[in-house]
Amino acid sequence: MAGVSEDQKDPTSGAGHGARGVRVVRGALAALGGLIAGLVALCVAELVSAAVRPEAGPVTAVGGAVIDRTPAPVKDFAVRNFGNDDKLVLQLGILALLALFAMAVGVASLRYRRVGSAAVLVFGAIGALAAVERPDGRLSDALPSVVGGLTACGVLYLLAGRLAFRPSPHGDRGADGTADEAGKAAETAGTGTGDAATAGTDSGTFDRRGFVIAATAAAAASAGAGLLGRRLNASGAAEAAASRRTIVLPAPSSPAEAVPAGADLGIRGLTSFTTPNKDFYRVDTALVVPRVDAGKWRLRIHGKGVARPLTVGFQDLLQRKLIERDITLTCVSNEVGGPYVGNARWIGVPLADLLREAGVRPPSKGGPADQLVSRSVDGMTIGTPVDAVMDGRDAILAVGMNGEPLPFDHGFPVRMVVPGLYGYVSACKWLEDLELTTFADYDAYWVKRDWSREAPVKTQSRIDTPRPFASPKAGPVTVAGVAWAQHRGIERVEVRVDGGEWNPAELAAEDSVDTWRQWMWEWPATPGNHTLEVRATDRDGDTQTDKRVGTVPNGATGRHSVVVAVD
Repeated sequence: MAGVSEDQKDPTSGAGHGARGVRVVRGALAALGGLIAGLVALCVAELVSAAVRPEAGPVTAVGGAVIDRTPAPVKDFAVRNFGNDDKLVLQLGILALLALFAMAVGVASLRYRRVGSAAVLVFGAIGALAAVERPDGRLSDALPSVVGGLTACGVLYLLAGRLAFRPSPHGDRGADGTADEAGKAAETAGTGTGDAATAGTDSGTFDRRGFVIAATAAAAASAGAGLLGRRLNASGAAEAAASRRTIVLPAPSSPAEAVPAGADLGIRGLTSFTTPNKDFYRVDTALVVPRVDAGKWRLRIHGKGVARPLTVGFQDLLQRKLIERDITLTCVSNEVGGPYVGNARWIGVPLADLLREAGVRPPSKGGPADQLVSRSVDGMTIGTPVDAVMDGRDAILAVGMNGEPLPFDHGFPVRMVVPGLYGYVSACKWLEDLELTTFADYDAYWVKRDWSREAPVKTQSRIDTPRPFASPKAGPVTVAGVAWAQHRGIERVEVRVDGGEWNPAELAAEDSVDTWRQWMWEWPATPGNHTLEVRATDRDGDTQTDKRVGTVPNGATGRHSVVVAVD
């Protein structure tokens, strides 16, 4: 009817809009309450983990469990696309999923307060189970996740209670002065308990001020607990760092020869012969880098065929015969042309000497054990052929890298280095145990995940310069890179353009058969788009195949190539 306002037409419209606004605010606060409960769970668990061990924290435990169960192709995808940041990406992903789960539980607790609060315990249970089932898991590792989950459950129950509807202070009264139906429902909801207390209508009010006070207090307290937990966990790391700073590596009994003149061609864009520690690749499963106090470190040697079991400390190793060698390491996850290869000068104790002292004989000489299982402090197991570490190659228990004690990322205080084998079967970091056994009796970590038991490094080469899609000028262009075939050595490297004839490259001076070798070729480049391809031949006469095979189960094959556009 003309002249009548919309409010006059529908006297309840304002109330409807108000109720919807209350629902939106209440839902947003409920989601925030869930997030705060998740924060409480993580921070309390962090504090409790300081009394257990840092690796028992829920994010670390769940992340480790995800890594353990990740199929090899997915693992390779993560390493290939995220590199050294793969662990950070995993942790951020876990936190994002936790945040979504926590918000959903918070919203659910509006209607089902008890059930929603109890759902927080699912997070604690998952963290506890993941921690206990890790390769190095202990029953006590479940404690941080359990305590964190229980605390978060109580916090969410409290916060959800602040969001329960209560009757309006004045109520909506009918003409006879009694509460209307909505008011009665609100009164019922406000005086109920448990889930019934949160199942009322949108009439009435909720304790917004009480929620803000409780949420702020919970967030502040949990943040304080988390910071305290981090500080306590860092104190153990500080002790380990202090023990590393006091180490003075003795002069080796058998020092490495000086790197030959001409081993590093010094070409711009070409990888340096020696890889600095800060640039050395890191591929492992440790979400938390172990920080081991060298003064407390012990290594146990035991198992099948060990006549005299040994237990040695760090200082004992330093007092033994030390050797120094340049050795190139390669990760089995390295794709053709990939970056996961590096060369360093290592110092350590010959592993074969320690095994012989323990009375070990290789199977080639009648020994009963053909596998040496190395165990890390984080539970990683790596199986190495006994014959490989006792055949005369420079297999060592390394204590130093490029003139300094091992960095924590690379295995401090002690790691294995075995030339000629991919790292997953030879290069155990943070070493604490060596057990002699057989391949028939025991499958190490990666073998259980469908990687090969034995994995000699495959002959490979890489073009470092020019880079893919570079635009060099026509005329002489230097093509250069590195090639490796550890423990066999590189015999020759060849380069071709656009599938034409192979051209011999100039090889840099060879340091040893256990290190990579630089190479270069001067290309008379002509304008246009061109494909450069490289192949290497090792001292056994084996030339790289052109057949592309992925990294699983024992290393990639194929030839590296780059496309350039010559101006």
